[in-house]
Amino acid sequence: MIFVTVGTQLPFPRLIDAMDELAPQLGEKVIAQCGPEGNGWQNIEVHDNNTPEEFRAYMREARVVVAHAGIGTILTAKQLGIPLIIVPRRIAFDEHRNDHQLATARYAEKLPGIHVAWTVDDLGPLLRQPNLEPAQDTPGPSHPALVSRLRRFVDED
Repeated sequence: MIFVTVGTQLPFPRLIDAMDELAPQLGEKVIAQCGPEGNGWQNIEVHDNNTPEEFRAYMREARVVVAHAGIGTILTAKQLGIPLIIVPRRIAFDEHRNDHQLATARYAEKLPGIHVAWTVDDLGPLLRQPNLEPAQDTPGPSHPALVSRLRRFVDED
């Protein structure tokens, strides 16, 4: 099963439309949490929102999770060891207030098991990979520098 989540703040029809179009070609069930604006998708099972328990259950059951570049989803995928494909929301498409998700995706693509689809056209090839590397609950590459800076800050009087 593929689980798609767009977070709880904003709809992301570009991602849901792309997944609805891809679903018949993938040969597995696609479940999407798409917010209250969901309707008209024919090839995926759509939920407005999920409880935290339902969200984690779908994450655990999924072969791969596809999501916006939201920190909460990235951290949950790392914690559960689930392969994650992120599609950053873009201000150019009126999907967010700024392009911070592009910055998040640039950082996250350095992490094991976090795969970035820079465009929705990148989704099909990524989803067709049979053994996507799962996300790992390990510190990122900038973790040592952050810890060092925090230590210096705390140690200052």
